[in-house]
Amino acid sequence: LMLHKPPGFLVTLDDPYGRRTVRNLIPGLPDGVFPVGRLDKESSGLLLLTNDGELAYRLTHPRFEVAKRYVVKVKGELSEVEAAKLGRGVPIEGGRTSPARVRVFERNAKSSILQVEIHEGRKREVRKMLAALGHDVLELRRVSFAGLALSHLPAGKWRGLTGREVARLRKLV
Repeated sequence: LMLHKPPGFLVTLDDPYGRRTVRNLIPGLPDGVFPVGRLDKESSGLLLLTNDGELAYRLTHPRFEVAKRYVVKVKGELSEVEAAKLGRGVPIEGGRTSPARVRVFERNAKSSILQVEIHEGRKREVRKMLAALGHDVLELRRVSFAGLALSHLPAGKWRGLTGREVARLRKLV
């Protein structure tokens, strides 16, 4: 399944504190289906769910270098020098990140909008990368994962993947 996770939902199926989870967005979610990877509570965007443990492992393990693309709004003006640093990898908690592909769409003194593509997916990695450069993330949305694009799927909605999409995912990893 492909879900457009809105902000405010945890990427888990059950929460002992009663907070909203992605299960709340998919009525009748079959047993055995679980989220692939993570997307923090404040973030939005494309989230895959599957019942195929091997596929999920291969899609999320850094060794397979599966691309995840985000559109990010940060506080302040992200310079070309800072974008180049992201492209070489930056030191964060847990070690230096792998190089990211970065494209700046918009920038001014108040904020910048950029696209960041990574393949590691460490916990809160994009936020930590930008914080290491002195930029707080104001909005973060994953727009593609493993070659699948969020496209026009509205926030909070989901759809089943086509057989062709599933086959492409398997071929990718």
